[in-house]
Amino acid sequence: MKIRNATIEDIDKIMNVYSVARETMRESGNINQWVNGYPQLSLIQDDISKGNCYVVLDEEEVVAVFAFIIGDDPTYRVIEGSWLNDRPYGVIHRIGSNGKAKGIIPFVMEYAFSRIDNIKIDTHKDNRIMQHVLEKNGFKYCGVITIEDGTKRVAYQKASN
Repeated sequence: MKIRNATIEDIDKIMNVYSVARETMRESGNINQWVNGYPQLSLIQDDISKGNCYVVLDEEEVVAVFAFIIGDDPTYRVIEGSWLNDRPYGVIHRIGSNGKAKGIIPFVMEYAFSRIDNIKIDTHKDNRIMQHVLEKNGFKYCGVITIEDGTKRVAYQKASN
């Protein structure tokens, strides 16, 4: 597998990955996350234009997608709980897979940690699968944040010492 910046030419494949990921969430009982077509095409186009959208390729097939941003995320400024540290960090958002490749999360995390040694991520309280995978990969539960639409998310962080 390999990771590269997404391009506008990838958009149909990206949207397909997100469609499969939404369906997988529903099948696992997570019916409240990524509703109303989230993530929308305009958001993905914006991620691509800013250089924050990445695709995971398995033999040239797009099998996963995620946004990765190094720098302050306004939604992480206030937390009901506490972050592990105050150091500069990267954030992973909108990670989704079409299920055709295994080990996507560890692979993406390895990539992110090659860029910065302090990562924050959040997920919906109903996304038990993602919470389990994050904890299995060494992320620590830090508390609850409120995202832009006013809903709550459980927040995790992992940092090298």
